[in-house]
Amino acid sequence: MLKKIDKSIWVAEQKLKYWGLEVGTRMTVIQLKNSELVVISPIKVDKLTIDQINEMGKVSIIIAPNLYHHLSISDFKSVYADAKIFAAPGLESKRQDIKIDRTLDRGKIGQDEIEYFLFEGFKIIDLKGLSPLNEIVFLHRASKTLILTDTAFHFDESFSLTTQLTMRLIGGYKKLEPSILEKLATRDREKVKNSINKVLDWDFERVIMAHGSIIENEGKRKLKEGYEWLK
Repeated sequence: MLKKIDKSIWVAEQKLKYWGLEVGTRMTVIQLKNSELVVISPIKVDKLTIDQINEMGKVSIIIAPNLYHHLSISDFKSVYADAKIFAAPGLESKRQDIKIDRTLDRGKIGQDEIEYFLFEGFKIIDLKGLSPLNEIVFLHRASKTLILTDTAFHFDESFSLTTQLTMRLIGGYKKLEPSILEKLATRDREKVKNSINKVLDWDFERVIMAHGSIIENEGKRKLKEGYEWLK
């Protein structure tokens, strides 16, 4: 089900395990001034959620925000056939089965309602070794909400004890930050530093991330603290 976060912005969540760890995942839905809907990092949705979305407006844009949050793109497109697919750079090679209508880099959506840019410098450790993340980060101006995917995590007591203990060790427990895996995989600290400085130039209070608990207040301060490792 969709959960309303603020005026014109909702989230939906589902269970997800990564390397055997329950981390959950979250999609964000934003309603533009023309009532069209933008879906960031889509998840599998049931009939109830689809009915909720349809009551809100027409899905016009489906976004794969990085090279790892794309698994439900095709399923979502099958429900909303008229929607355009926007994606992070590089996904066109990784998912040749998907018709990508726009590769994102830097720009705005709607009447300057959503601003976005490519967060550069991060690689992550996966089964193939080091792979680029190529994450697009977003600002929803009206609600002062920053929308991230894998550039920061924030886990708390609402997660299982195993997840809590793991995140205490690798980072992201009660702190808005990337884990030690992202830090170790970073090969261009200056690009990461420039990217986080661009994010911190935005006007936001709330932070929605794909994995972890939403931060409602002082999100900018907490994100700045979570990136002090770059100094």
